[in-house]
Amino acid sequence: MGIYFFSIVILLLGALLSVVIKDDNKKLKSCSICSVLSTILTLIPAIYTIKTGMPLQISIYASPLLGYVDIVIDALSAFFLIVISIMSSLGIIYANGYMKPYLNKGMNISSHCFSLMLLVISMMLVVTAQNALFFLIVWEIMSLSSFFLVIFEGEKKEVISAGIKYLVYMHISMIFILAAMIVLNAQTDSLRFMDYLAFMQNNGAHANLIFVLAFIGFGIKAGFVPFHNWLPEAHPAAPSHVSGIMSGIMIKTGIYGILRFLLLIGTPSKIISYAVLGVAVISALYGVLYAITQHDIKRLLAYHSIENIGIIGIGIGAGMLGLAYDNTFLAVFGFTGGILHILNHSIFKELLFFAAGSTYLKTHTRNIELMGGLIKKMPYTALLFIIGSVAICGIPPFNGFISEFLIYAGMIKGVPASGISLFIVLVLSIAALAMVGTMAMLCFTKASGVMFLGNPRGVDIDNVSEAPATMIFPMTVLAFLTFFIGMYSQYFISYASIPASMFTNGVDAVGDLIYLFDFVGNIGCYFMLFLAIAVVILVIRYVLGIGKKTERHSTWGCGYNRPNNHMQYTASSYADLFISTLKPLFKRVSHIKKPKDLFPKEAYYEQNIEDIEEAYIVKPLIMWDEKFLTKFERIQNGNIQQYILFGLIFLILSVIGMIYFGG
Repeated sequence: MGIYFFSIVILLLGALLSVVIKDDNKKLKSCSICSVLSTILTLIPAIYTIKTGMPLQISIYASPLLGYVDIVIDALSAFFLIVISIMSSLGIIYANGYMKPYLNKGMNISSHCFSLMLLVISMMLVVTAQNALFFLIVWEIMSLSSFFLVIFEGEKKEVISAGIKYLVYMHISMIFILAAMIVLNAQTDSLRFMDYLAFMQNNGAHANLIFVLAFIGFGIKAGFVPFHNWLPEAHPAAPSHVSGIMSGIMIKTGIYGILRFLLLIGTPSKIISYAVLGVAVISALYGVLYAITQHDIKRLLAYHSIENIGIIGIGIGAGMLGLAYDNTFLAVFGFTGGILHILNHSIFKELLFFAAGSTYLKTHTRNIELMGGLIKKMPYTALLFIIGSVAICGIPPFNGFISEFLIYAGMIKGVPASGISLFIVLVLSIAALAMVGTMAMLCFTKASGVMFLGNPRGVDIDNVSEAPATMIFPMTVLAFLTFFIGMYSQYFISYASIPASMFTNGVDAVGDLIYLFDFVGNIGCYFMLFLAIAVVILVIRYVLGIGKKTERHSTWGCGYNRPNNHMQYTASSYADLFISTLKPLFKRVSHIKKPKDLFPKEAYYEQNIEDIEEAYIVKPLIMWDEKFLTKFERIQNGNIQQYILFGLIFLILSVIGMIYFGG
């Protein structure tokens, strides 16, 4: 445990150095060095715990209020520590290149660097703290530090609006988590998770209530529908390295909280399990549906975070149903697939956000309708984005395939051994997951094609250049990981099965998964064979072409000899046929300027899709709240005597209340 604490101290040192160092260019470099060193140290106890299955634990007496604070690295915590440490390091390295233009403008990034390091520290403590009050403290630090990162460009009105919305949602999340902790503390008179375990497993009614409160609280952080509204606003507002860390890592702390409380209750009830699976399926479908409609590339990726949180939730929900129905196969495959998808999503989602950040940095727009032809100017970024797109669509041999395949396999194998209700639910869930994969391919062929192929639609790409090496390097590492995990997925399935076995009552998950290893190993072999054949063909083509003059011609234009940027698909037209079949699920907002003359100088039509929950629930509530609060404006009249009077009245009422209720 000493190594783990030392890794946190190094991160804290990086945070302090970012404040002390005067040269802004060196602030992020010092943070990067400290982050990499911390990652190396963190991996030592985390990998030890995963390999041996032996948890590391220390109890520290903090204060009379906190009592003993248990810091525990078990298999679940170790898995999350590995994800947090590696992904955050790559994000901080990427920030060195991304923040360069802001430094050139003379912006001070001390508070940004400090908040970035503090976010990493708090996430590491969240997944290891097993004292309720200490957990809530570091959870709040995580929310506040990420809030300051979101509002980095606070001079923009939309950024402040997104930041405030994020902060409000995080504190609603905190209320539900706090309520769950208060109920536990009231029943056990303890702040330690180990004392909650016995109570939760022996009190089913209380356990269900506490889990529901915790699921809502942690579900808001994770981005489950209908608690997702903060996510499509905060991710586009934040700098891209922050978006990658928040989407790839931070929202997974919500998943961690759900899994930790699930460990406390043991075997979940059937109704709770069905509810979790239902929310997850809706989240996956809702997220990918709205991702297809987006023109802002970071907003598109934010909705895909909701989709993938839904996929993780489907795995967890299927695993819970396996426990509730004593279906070991469904439980093992569901939890293993869900946990492995936590790792996989963190990798390809960071890659996609980083690539999106590179295009934004060079084109100064997030609107994919204005892009096009960028593959000519940013070939590495384009290739890396396409790799991330293939991975997120669950196409082999990249990493997104294997975790989704495990979830599929668990549900398909669980169908024959199910009663009628579970049979129907599993079949519908399989169909929904298949639909999600199909829509994801539609979305990313749209995004990749419109951004990188064809002709420029609105952005002048003549002055666009490739992203710097400090941004390409972490993206390349992430792209390699998507490929490596996909090719050698049997080893990563084994590691994911270790934390999964904590939920399956000690059943050896590897034993049930072992027969899959040959199958996933063959996928890698077949792909390597395909790659070898492709290389041989290219070599033969090169050899045969030596000494021959090659002429290049433009692609046949189907009779058009003067193509322009209007003679190609836009993002809207590409997806319109699909979207038009689902009209009731969207609220369309159109902006049109009709042509007035025979040869009009200007005319345009733009259509945006608004989130129906935002349009019909959130905005009306905000408007009602504003109308209600305006009735109290007369109290704010600037008269200090009246303010003192209000305070005095409140004090008198408080004293009367204390005397009355105290008696």
